[in-house]
Amino acid sequence: MGLPGEGVLQGLAVTARTMTRRADTRQYPDVPPDLPPRSRGVIALREENCTVCMLCARECPDWCIYIESHKEEVAVPGAARPRQQNALDRFAIDFSLCMYCGICIEVCPFDALFWSPEFEYAEYDLRDLLHEQGRLGEWMATVPPPPAHDPRGEPAKEEAAARRPAPGAAGGGA
Repeated sequence: MGLPGEGVLQGLAVTARTMTRRADTRQYPDVPPDLPPRSRGVIALREENCTVCMLCARECPDWCIYIESHKEEVAVPGAARPRQQNALDRFAIDFSLCMYCGICIEVCPFDALFWSPEFEYAEYDLRDLLHEQGRLGEWMATVPPPPAHDPRGEPAKEEAAARRPAPGAAGGGA
């Protein structure tokens, strides 16, 4: 056991040491922060890639993605009857509910959702944090290109599979 008040004196000593050092503060509005190139900011939508599969909305733990669609008939040359295809009517993300986990981006099989490093989209009214597909599409201009493939790295599974000969193609017949 120590002397009475020893902890308070140690705390005051830490405070005194901290007060004598110069603060390392960035003046944010005047000096923009140095963010890593692939920072998570806001979610962007490439509308033409969305097939309305609903995976992003189903996997979202916060249920903050709203999707509405309708069926359209598409005539396929040579087909007996026209095919049906989903058409996107509404895609919205409520960023007042979103926890920025990125699950929606990871599960999207058609590369329709991306991280944008933009983080300055605060609003005075909470209802303005519901971004519809038009505003989500505007964020696509700020999405950085993907990093270049490492030439010394392992090739993608698809590339390796494409280089393999088809079974039974080599060696001739029986």
